[in-house]
Amino acid sequence: MNVLKEQYEVIRYTRESLFQFMEQINGEDYVKGIEGFGWGSMRNLHVHVADCYQAWLGHFAFKEDRNRIHPETIASVKEMREVFLAMDRLVYRFLDTYEQDYRQKIIGHVPLQEKEEQLSALWLFTHTITHEFHHKGQVVSMARQLGYTPTDTDLITPADQQALL
Repeated sequence: MNVLKEQYEVIRYTRESLFQFMEQINGEDYVKGIEGFGWGSMRNLHVHVADCYQAWLGHFAFKEDRNRIHPETIASVKEMREVFLAMDRLVYRFLDTYEQDYRQKIIGHVPLQEKEEQLSALWLFTHTITHEFHHKGQVVSMARQLGYTPTDTDLITPADQQALL
């Protein structure tokens, strides 16, 4: 297995830890808008993260049409898990495609820019995973504001990984 796939596996474990915590949250709180956060709710942030994977890996790199996810169509964490299973398939396809040369430049249009951009496969992968972690922190903060005590979703040890299986 290559190092980026191994890294993505660790990311999937941290996401699983977050999903397990989120399943303990009242469904109304999962979709509740919270002031001071872009995207409004924990669910909307999850949709935004999935959309980022689609935008950069699916649309920019693979030149595929975006199948935008509308937050109101996702009613639960269980449904959000299904969305991320599709994102996992996209990420692994991307990593398989560029496995021989992650420095390979991909040319594409970036919204709100006039000219096309040349970005490496490594840049695209790094951007999408760091973007997810940024918003994971916001989701945890939103849960705290609603009175929940989140589990640690940052440091996932090998023993933690086994427990999440």
